[in-house]
Amino acid sequence: MIEPFTVPFLGRALAELVLLAVICGPISVFVLARGLSFVADALTHTVFPGVVLGVVAGGLDGLFAGALVAGLVTAVLLTVLTRGARLSDDAATAVVLTAMFSIGVVLVSRRSSYTADLTSFLFGRLLTVTPRHLAETAVLVVVILVGLLVAVRALLFRSFDPAGAAAAGLRIGRLDLWLNVLLALVVVAAVRAVGTILVLALLIIPAAAARMVTDRLVVMALLGTVLVVVAGYAGLLLSWTASVRYGLASTSGSSVVLLLVLSYLILIPVRLWRGRTRR
Repeated sequence: MIEPFTVPFLGRALAELVLLAVICGPISVFVLARGLSFVADALTHTVFPGVVLGVVAGGLDGLFAGALVAGLVTAVLLTVLTRGARLSDDAATAVVLTAMFSIGVVLVSRRSSYTADLTSFLFGRLLTVTPRHLAETAVLVVVILVGLLVAVRALLFRSFDPAGAAAAGLRIGRLDLWLNVLLALVVVAAVRAVGTILVLALLIIPAAAARMVTDRLVVMALLGTVLVVVAGYAGLLLSWTASVRYGLASTSGSSVVLLLVLSYLILIPVRLWRGRTRR
């Protein structure tokens, strides 16, 4: 069904999700390979104070800049604490996450429209995406893809054999910073559409679901991208149909995420079957 997407705001929402799919498929593979689910979770929360400050300073148009600054600061802090201060990854992530998110809550609680603002910050406003927002997302998509292509071999080497990568002369700290920055940029690209909470699903579920049917990283990235596109299309269509035809309020971003989760659950039997076949 194409007709609902001729409505401008719904068409822009789908275009936004397609752009996000292009980067979330590949980046989720590195999140899965490196076991960075907790770091990804932290990044989705630590952009919160930047989002609040950006909106306070420049309205919704300031959200992008605020999230970008907070995301980059978080990426640097995580790398410094884990590589420089020698804290464990979990400890460093917990410290940065709780500190930044608490700052965000304090800032947003000082606004008169506290409840409405908090809801939109946490769960996004997918249907309010504008052409300017699409252009900003497109720029980030290009930057992230170029960043991955430039360092993909080194990042994979570090992911699967960190000792070997260090022995080969690769700067592990710089590679960790590089990946953290790319993760932060993905969060910044997605936060306006799906919020600081639901963006975590886009960073983890695509590769996790694709892992059920393949072990090849390239195929996993491509399949993860396709899953996000399909879930985006179906989620928007489901939300539109429920609201227009049946009068049931349905948040578009949450519908997309629920379908992503459903795809993961559906593919679990495939993984079990593959395991039995190998044995």
